[in-house]
Amino acid sequence: MAHDLNSQREGSLDAPSRNPIDWRSPDFYDEAALHQEMERVFDICHGCRRCVNLCNAFPTLFDLVDESETLEVDGVDKADYPRVADQCYLCDLCFMTKCPYVPPHPWGVDFPHLMLRAKAVKHTKGKSRIRDRLLSSNESLGKFAGIPIVAETINAAARNATGRLILEKTLGIHPEAHVPVYARKTLRKRVANAESNESEPGVGPETSARVALFVTCYGNYNEPQLVEDLIAVFRHNRIRITLSAKEKCCGMPKLELGDLDSVAKAKEFNIPELKRLIDEGFDIIAPVPSCVLMFKQEIPLLFPDDQDVQAIKTRIFDPFEYLMLRHKEGNLDTCFKNPLGRVAYHVPCHQRVQNIGLKTRDVLALVPGTSIEVIDRCSGHDGSYGLKSETHEIARKICRPVASKIQQSQPDHFVSDCPLAIRHIEVCLGEDRPPGRSPFTLLRYAYGI
Repeated sequence: MAHDLNSQREGSLDAPSRNPIDWRSPDFYDEAALHQEMERVFDICHGCRRCVNLCNAFPTLFDLVDESETLEVDGVDKADYPRVADQCYLCDLCFMTKCPYVPPHPWGVDFPHLMLRAKAVKHTKGKSRIRDRLLSSNESLGKFAGIPIVAETINAAARNATGRLILEKTLGIHPEAHVPVYARKTLRKRVANAESNESEPGVGPETSARVALFVTCYGNYNEPQLVEDLIAVFRHNRIRITLSAKEKCCGMPKLELGDLDSVAKAKEFNIPELKRLIDEGFDIIAPVPSCVLMFKQEIPLLFPDDQDVQAIKTRIFDPFEYLMLRHKEGNLDTCFKNPLGRVAYHVPCHQRVQNIGLKTRDVLALVPGTSIEVIDRCSGHDGSYGLKSETHEIARKICRPVASKIQQSQPDHFVSDCPLAIRHIEVCLGEDRPPGRSPFTLLRYAYGI
């Protein structure tokens, strides 16, 4: 499949742009049309190969090409195309950091959203595994595990060799993968009302000093302490903070499964509440980068004509993005009591693609007696990818450069904005490692609160 070199050059200096996802069109689910577009994009990727070291989707594709009779994409059996899509966990790094052919380039390559389309076609054909549907139901799992005796049973099974063997045989969860534990008391039970009545009087043009917290499934059910640390830091900075009155999962796990109908149902539940909060003068934050990205990018691209969705897109922030805006406005408390020493900071993919810069690093670097080493490579965990028996070893391979940099830097702490990345990196580092921390926890310690 030939491509015009003049077209290749045209538009290559323009900033990348994302096109809406026409997921409600019947053509979106036309398998023949999907395969035609996959062949077109795969041919471009085969001729470029810049993304070979990002994840396992590209090595899988290139191996299929190199092992075919023609040594070209036209020699690859289309029945093998799903093998490529199965290795893509929608981190978006190929689109944001590597590919020179993204829109507005006339070739219009959007590899992650093409893989999303392939996942959606697979899901609508009933080919999603029960295991994957279960693992993507974070909220349902959290509610079930919220029953005290159930939480204790699940947590015990996650730590017990026999329990892990059962999980491997029944669900295909790798015995060495980190399985999230469930808190006996959820964040919403710990913090019935996190709202502070104090607010910084000097309100800047970009922030309101009033935020509503989208707690997230993980923050509520698995690691509520990291959200409590976030709340403490924001209140210490006299930022009024309240919990959203109600919420469902942001939809990212279902997006990664290709279950777009479930994403739409979650959107219909969450958007009215978040829009109400914005109308009342609150900005929105969430402690997990994937959840912020859903409301900043994925849901707006799935529902481009929904004005409420677009309004939320402009008023939802990564927490450290918000704190740096406050600092820019002269309203961040920089009276720190405790140095942090050497910190290795892993930048998660779903934060990198928000194009906000290294705001977590910038805030932590304000603490005297602190040095930050940035590790801007994928941890390889991404949702349930690092959990599964068939992909855990690949996830560890992807994580190896991250673990090596942490070991070489010998930090006092290593942090990541993604709590699941922290736990996966801990597995890859082994027993002899520095403590993995949430950056909210470190910042709270630095303030001495």
